[in-house]
Amino acid sequence: MRVEVKARNNGELIRKLRESLGPDVTEVYINLRPTKEIVVRILENAPNVRRISCPPSLYPKVSKKIINALAQIGVQLVPEGYPRGRPRKYKEETVRTVLNMFSSGKGPKEISRTLGIPLRTVYYLIERASEVGGCSKKPPSR
Repeated sequence: MRVEVKARNNGELIRKLRESLGPDVTEVYINLRPTKEIVVRILENAPNVRRISCPPSLYPKVSKKIINALAQIGVQLVPEGYPRGRPRKYKEETVRTVLNMFSSGKGPKEISRTLGIPLRTVYYLIERASEVGGCSKKPPSR
């Protein structure tokens, strides 16, 4: 069983580890840097754990001694990324549809009406694609 434990500081994390871990837990995700004390608490409360993960930004700061000690007892310590930032409002499929319609000669106003997307967003998607190289035509001046 996988458990995610998120906290603001080490004290809170250790308290939450005590509450949420048990013998059936095999994977643990923590959002703070795994220190020796935190790893010991995880192993005490979840003796069958085989994988501990933390954010990729914190992984390089983990002591090599901790990583090696965990590897010797058969526990992996790995970085695990979660998507950051605001989620995209429009799926990649919708963006491709906008670009295909624009490439086939449809105007931004027609694309906006057809797909129900704000006109400003259509201009933005076309402009962004032309900067990245995904669309050979430039959007017309408004």
